[in-house]
Amino acid sequence: MKKKLTFAAALLAASVLGGMANAKQLVYCSEASPAGFDPSPWSGGNDFDASSRTIYSRLVEFEHGKTTITPGLAESWTVSDDGLEYTFKLRPGVKFQTTDYFTPTRDLNADDVIFSFERQWKKENPWFDYLAGTGWEYFAGMGFPDLLKEIVKVDDLTVKFVLNKPEVAFLPDLGMDFASIVSKEYADQLDKAGTRQQFTQKPIGTGPFQFVDYQVDAVIRYAAWDGYYGGRQKIDDLIFAITTDPAVRAQKLKAGECDIMSYPAPADIAGLQADPNLKVDEQEGLNIGYMAYNTTQAPFDKVEVRKALNMAVNKQAILDAVYQGAGQAAINPIPPTMWSYNKDIKDDPYDPDAAKKMLADAGVTDLSMKIWAMPVSRPYNPNAKRVAELIQADYAKIGVKAEIVSYEWTEYRERGKQKDRDGAFQLGWTGDNGDPDNFLFLLGCDAIGQSNYAIWCNQEFEALLQKGKATTDVAERTKIYEEAQVVFKREAPWLTIAHSKVFMPMNKKVSGFVMDPLGIHRFDGVDVTE
Repeated sequence: MKKKLTFAAALLAASVLGGMANAKQLVYCSEASPAGFDPSPWSGGNDFDASSRTIYSRLVEFEHGKTTITPGLAESWTVSDDGLEYTFKLRPGVKFQTTDYFTPTRDLNADDVIFSFERQWKKENPWFDYLAGTGWEYFAGMGFPDLLKEIVKVDDLTVKFVLNKPEVAFLPDLGMDFASIVSKEYADQLDKAGTRQQFTQKPIGTGPFQFVDYQVDAVIRYAAWDGYYGGRQKIDDLIFAITTDPAVRAQKLKAGECDIMSYPAPADIAGLQADPNLKVDEQEGLNIGYMAYNTTQAPFDKVEVRKALNMAVNKQAILDAVYQGAGQAAINPIPPTMWSYNKDIKDDPYDPDAAKKMLADAGVTDLSMKIWAMPVSRPYNPNAKRVAELIQADYAKIGVKAEIVSYEWTEYRERGKQKDRDGAFQLGWTGDNGDPDNFLFLLGCDAIGQSNYAIWCNQEFEALLQKGKATTDVAERTKIYEEAQVVFKREAPWLTIAHSKVFMPMNKKVSGFVMDPLGIHRFDGVDVTE
């Protein structure tokens, strides 16, 4: 009888065969396969981990473990007095990665920066629709098409962004994953060869690791990039072992088949903490788990129906069963750790009898609907299927019949954007840049068809959202966003479920890993002790 090779054994065999037996290696058990390796169209956290934070860099970066902006590919910048012009001086001598499929002939310059944004912005750009059926979710959802007036090449190492209006969050927005800088020279090469699709399959960036290969739904391999402007990494080989089941990820970590893992199930945390070979870092998550009604479809277009459904859900039961002490009930669309959080807003009370009466008063009887459940565990929702089952049972108590549906992760998110989507859609968010706008834009009119899964365009809320983006005074912005949360709670486009605590288990031989408040997993600066 043949013995099955374990994942670790298979990797060791591959390393030996490849002459890399002495290479320093770190294996990360990740939770899902990436939709692709282009960080601008693919916007899942697992997509960003696999692409933007490993392979690419941005004009500005967030300080490791913080939300503070630091120089990235731009070594300095100036902002005009009217807040409409941002001029960036690029770091000289930045190298794009050299692989067996691309050899750059020049360093990073302003052309790469302009190309990185114009491909997402201008429909006449030949790369605007190079991925059929996808869009530029972040770029569009955050209102960049209306915000940008022009991007000017001042010289090879100087580029100027001209805005149509002041945007207080513009600089931190450029530190986000969708703003990663890609190679125009590589794009031109693929254009000439007629192989544009390769851009998202075989990526080229300026980040700490370069892509080696990807076995679909199994493993991604990276190698330290010798030419990285931030210095060569201590790890030679970075490996993502894609393992969708959190319990299996925990087993692999305990067995030494991976060195670090994402998103443990709450039920496994105590066991991981008790393992003498492991350590478990933790922090309050800058996140929210929610369920978005399709506010354009009857009867969810009625606020009293949405309110009634919210009042039917026992959040405490969800917290007890799913989050198991690692979460708190969400009231607002931003977490309590975020500045401008409105502490005066009260949650909808759990009251099935009142909910049932509200539905009857709204003329809604024999309601049947769908509850969407994510197929993956996320930091804001460790078990969406179980959450859906609990909500399904709560709805049954008020006479609402709910069917639970789910799809493969990428398909799930794309189907959820459809304007005729049926029912209520579970998802969540982890803040990208430490600004309240980064949460509230999910409910903005510009984000419909992108990241606004409630398909909710409320003019009162939208006006506050735009006012907040154009205001530089933090005290004034705080008042604006507090008012926006009042509108949100009154209109109830979401069932706000929970804010979670985030855990990061790893082998004690791992050093230098820093938990990030923005929910990303970075492996630059990480080392392993043999």
